[in-house]
Amino acid sequence: MTVESRAPEGARAGTSFRAERRSHVLLEPWFVAALDAVAINLAFYLAWFARYELEIGAELLVQNYVEWDQYSSIQLALTVVTLIVFRLQGLYRLRRGTTLVDEVGILFNGTLVGIAIMIVGVFYLRPFGLSRLVFVYAAMLIVIILTLVRYLYRAYRGYLRRRGIGLHWIIVVGTGPLGRLIMQNVVAQPELGYQIAGFIDDERTEDIGRFRSLGKTVDLIHLLEPTDVDEVVIALPSRDHALISQLMLACAQRRVAFRIVPDFFELSLNQVDIVDINGVPLIGVRQTQLSASGQVTKRAIDVVGALLSMVILAPLLVVVALLIKLDSPGPIMVRQTRIGRGGRPFEFLKLRSMYVGAESALNQIRHLDESGSSGRIFKARDDPRRTRVGRWLRRFSIDELPQVLNVLRGEMSLVGPRPPFPHEVERYEDWHRRRLEVLPGITGLWQVSGRSNLTFDEMALLDIWYIENWSIGLDMKILFRTPAAVALGTGAY
Repeated sequence: MTVESRAPEGARAGTSFRAERRSHVLLEPWFVAALDAVAINLAFYLAWFARYELEIGAELLVQNYVEWDQYSSIQLALTVVTLIVFRLQGLYRLRRGTTLVDEVGILFNGTLVGIAIMIVGVFYLRPFGLSRLVFVYAAMLIVIILTLVRYLYRAYRGYLRRRGIGLHWIIVVGTGPLGRLIMQNVVAQPELGYQIAGFIDDERTEDIGRFRSLGKTVDLIHLLEPTDVDEVVIALPSRDHALISQLMLACAQRRVAFRIVPDFFELSLNQVDIVDINGVPLIGVRQTQLSASGQVTKRAIDVVGALLSMVILAPLLVVVALLIKLDSPGPIMVRQTRIGRGGRPFEFLKLRSMYVGAESALNQIRHLDESGSSGRIFKARDDPRRTRVGRWLRRFSIDELPQVLNVLRGEMSLVGPRPPFPHEVERYEDWHRRRLEVLPGITGLWQVSGRSNLTFDEMALLDIWYIENWSIGLDMKILFRTPAAVALGTGAY
């Protein structure tokens, strides 16, 4: 069977992938280059002003004062030369996912090359009368101003992408380990600007979180006809090489870009380590779990962070405990059985935010569930089991504070996947169980990325991405983002 053998049966008729198929002038490379030109001119003028008007640096004699007009042609030449250097260094065709640090590195190197070229040219043609300090100041100011411009540009680009402008829409072929790898990276790194229009798979027809099932592989050719997709990502195992070839041909015939996710024996690509010896690639496997030193460092941060939290939050806990007691009868703290690392159960601590007997009433309000998780979790904005004080505790995650005791006991970490109930784990698919490979956490990647506004599958994808990309820096980033997420209460209920 080829991919052109029949009309789509599983695909959704009339599917339009883009909410807005718009481009935006501020996302074009030429506009970024224009911003750079303005920034370079501003920086050079400020350098002249600092040297000749503010007289910063060596003493400036009256006879050595040079009017701005004599520098204007040099400024124009520096702008042209620097932009050419930037272009040659690939600054205006960066890969998606390039960090600001990497971009600043290119800016720094390009500026030094541009300034060096200008110094050699200017002082060869006119060795006397011009201040070398102007070029030193210009180099520093160009890097500083361009870095600020790049930071603001990235922030605005992120704003546009959140509104659906400038997104790169893709269809994922396959929902096995490779397909889910693509999905979890898209969810975890929205700054890349990718959006998954949906997926096609010959075995799975159920949606995965926000990612819709668009049919089977034979439907791809019909999905590409409206050309509403920018790229097709083929994430099938290598044993399907004949089907992969057919899909590639279908994309090529309709001039739709495609990429293939290499299948290294079903390994996550994050585990693949590729080096080369004189052009010969050598493929190995690197450890993605926490190393021994990483575990020690993470545990040290957990203990110190938990102890500091207990000291700082003690007065708040006293006040909250009193409010809970006055609001409704029952204990101040509740203990729940949750599943931790390796599937081991432990006693999970929380401040009581619900009326006594809330767990036994769960089945009566299942119809209120908004998680779309087939019973794997329960989330409802208007949960009638919550107390008046409990609504505020849940909104600002104050009910989670006693879990610092779980951290001190070694049952949890400050950062990690949220610990599930035993009955939730019973409903897990095989790939969901990867969440149980590390200690659960008080906060995590999905808590700072939308909290209850995410579906369970999206939460699982984010948790798995966290496990495969763990670092101390990632933990620190999540911890620093947590207070803002808590204060805003976004997606919390």
